[in-house]
Amino acid sequence: MNPILPSFSHARALLVLGLPLVGSHLAQMLLHVSDTVIMGWYGVPELAAVALGSSFFFVTFVLGAGFAQAVMPMVAQAVGRGEETEVRRAARMGLWLSILFGAVSYPLFWWSEPLLLVLDQPSEVAELCGDFLRIAGLGMIPALLVMTLKSYLGALERTQVVLWVTVAAVFLNTPLCFALVFGYWGAPEMGVRGAGLASMLAQVLTMLLLALYAAWLPALRHFRLFQRFWRPDRHALKQVFRLGWPIGFTGLAESGLFQATALMMGWIGTVQLAAHAIAMQVTALGFMLHLGLSNATTIRTGRFAGAGDWENLKRGGKVAVALSTAIALLQIAIYLIWPEAIIGLFIDPNGVRAAEILQFGSILLAMAAAFQLVDAGQVMALGLLRGVQDTRVPMWLAAASYWGVGMPTAYIFAFPLGFGGIGLWTGLVIGLTLAAGSLMARFWLRVPR
Repeated sequence: MNPILPSFSHARALLVLGLPLVGSHLAQMLLHVSDTVIMGWYGVPELAAVALGSSFFFVTFVLGAGFAQAVMPMVAQAVGRGEETEVRRAARMGLWLSILFGAVSYPLFWWSEPLLLVLDQPSEVAELCGDFLRIAGLGMIPALLVMTLKSYLGALERTQVVLWVTVAAVFLNTPLCFALVFGYWGAPEMGVRGAGLASMLAQVLTMLLLALYAAWLPALRHFRLFQRFWRPDRHALKQVFRLGWPIGFTGLAESGLFQATALMMGWIGTVQLAAHAIAMQVTALGFMLHLGLSNATTIRTGRFAGAGDWENLKRGGKVAVALSTAIALLQIAIYLIWPEAIIGLFIDPNGVRAAEILQFGSILLAMAAAFQLVDAGQVMALGLLRGVQDTRVPMWLAAASYWGVGMPTAYIFAFPLGFGGIGLWTGLVIGLTLAAGSLMARFWLRVPR
């Protein structure tokens, strides 16, 4: 029987594993922010096209990344059971499914311009967005392979390399994007195509670095990840697919909720949409803390589940939830004490309608404080459930909470009841609260006693 670890040991292990993943997520966000800033300097239609194209790419990526994320608990459980062959099989078929999804999804990027025109987007923006996505879409396969390798290495507790390679990608992408967009330092001026090419090259470099690390590090070489890579493994392929597609659709449901909220906020007014975008950017940065800890929780839960160590699994789960709750409470205090100072970082105080944006953004940030606990709770619950390879029922619970309750409530509060943007965020809070409650109940009712 395994000894029950003290809570302090669980917290320390979780932070050692999770903080590099938090840093990796923050660096990934910085990469997209730098692209947005560069395109903002280049031109307004180009900025709109790249912003729209990045959202198009992200939504597609979230759906395909489910297979990559399925690798993490499968590898963690295999390590917990001491089955090295299963580690290789799960990771390899995760790579296979990532390649397949990337190839199947590329026609969406190639034909994105007519798709956007059907969705009533301005013709100039749709044309520029198509130019961007035809190149950036080539990065879907390497981006999904990167996600799979991150899951594989994270499950083997090699999270430091995930952080440093992601940081290296940011340092490559930013000057490369600047050069290719504007035509500096001898590079051709490519505009939106340059932004797409820089993004794609950064993904390829990240993929190569992680693959080399996974293949050549002496401590990992015995897993033989790429040995006879071309050989199919139907059983492992089915396992990864069965576990991964609900993860992808869960992510799609959540990201779609926030995308739809932004669309409806645009119906209310420009000031409200600008304030909403800023508040969402702030909360997204804070969310990365909980997402990294959730990933680490998936790994540790998977290890304990694989070893059949249910007492440490339960204690570790409680520590993870407590740690995430403490961070959420700190975020709530920051949002409530300094809302205007935070919003002010994102706007020109002398700009047109800056005072209105500051006022409404401060209200939204106060509401963001209201859903910090439940947003942290739902992502932590998903991390715990994925650690025990429970993904299908959580998908339905999340989708019902977000779209069956959250979205209709947001619409009703915003428009028929006339609460506007505050009503939209009220719907978000209600949907996330239901998701957190149902998902947490799902996990704790299923933990073996």
